[in-house]
Amino acid sequence: MSLWIYQLLTGLSFGMLLFIFSAGLALIYGVMRILNLAHGAFYAIAAWVAIQVAGYSGSLLLAAVCGIVAVVVIGVLIERCLLRRIPGDELPQALMTFGLMLILGDLALWTWGGTPQTLARSDWLMGPVRVVEVIFPAYRLFVIAVGVLVGALLWYVQARTRIGVMVRAVADDMETARGMGINVSLLSSGAFATGAALAVLGGIVGGPIVGVHVGTELEVLLLSFVVVIIGGLGSLSGAFAGAIIVGLLDTIGKTLVPDFALFTLFVPMVLILAIRPTGLFGREP
Repeated sequence: MSLWIYQLLTGLSFGMLLFIFSAGLALIYGVMRILNLAHGAFYAIAAWVAIQVAGYSGSLLLAAVCGIVAVVVIGVLIERCLLRRIPGDELPQALMTFGLMLILGDLALWTWGGTPQTLARSDWLMGPVRVVEVIFPAYRLFVIAVGVLVGALLWYVQARTRIGVMVRAVADDMETARGMGINVSLLSSGAFATGAALAVLGGIVGGPIVGVHVGTELEVLLLSFVVVIIGGLGSLSGAFAGAIIVGLLDTIGKTLVPDFALFTLFVPMVLILAIRPTGLFGREP
């Protein structure tokens, strides 16, 4: 019994980490209808910057702030200077952001090298904690708490605030929203910056667990797509549900049938899409 409790908590912690950086991808697509394939690079660069700053300063807070600022600036520049030149063209946007992911990944490799690294964690999160019948790492419980907090905050902003109403209006009909006086340009930039910031948060929170290495951006992008496709493109609630499903399937698959871990991850995705092509929470066109 204790083994299954441990695996459940491990799967939930990984699922919450997946949700943190997948939520940004879902938000950007939901508001702007842009498949941001550079999202994985945002995660990787944030982790590299945070590790570098933490190594020099010894301050995890300063490392987090520097990672957020660096990637949000990169994200806003990409949205303002590049993506606005091809509005509404999903294929060119996808190809451009994929190319940017490769460029940013190579720049990170050139700058920081290819040695895998992990981000240090705070002393108060170093030890284990007893949960029911198992001893579980405190940091993974912290990741679960951060994921739930981020999900609750995103739900509140989307469902209970004026900004959330405007975001939903732009997502439903951008032209009508513009005609009603909503500053679609500013809102789109804000959504892109927020999506990038969520990727940064994922990189900083996930840095002590999964670290960063050559190809991290591709791995993160693949898992993010699995999450948002299962949950439904553009749906934050779908991203939350999809992240939990993927986190549990990945953890249980690697434990029970490690040689078929990818099989246990992708076959359920195929089955869900065969039954409901728009994903669990996706809207029918």
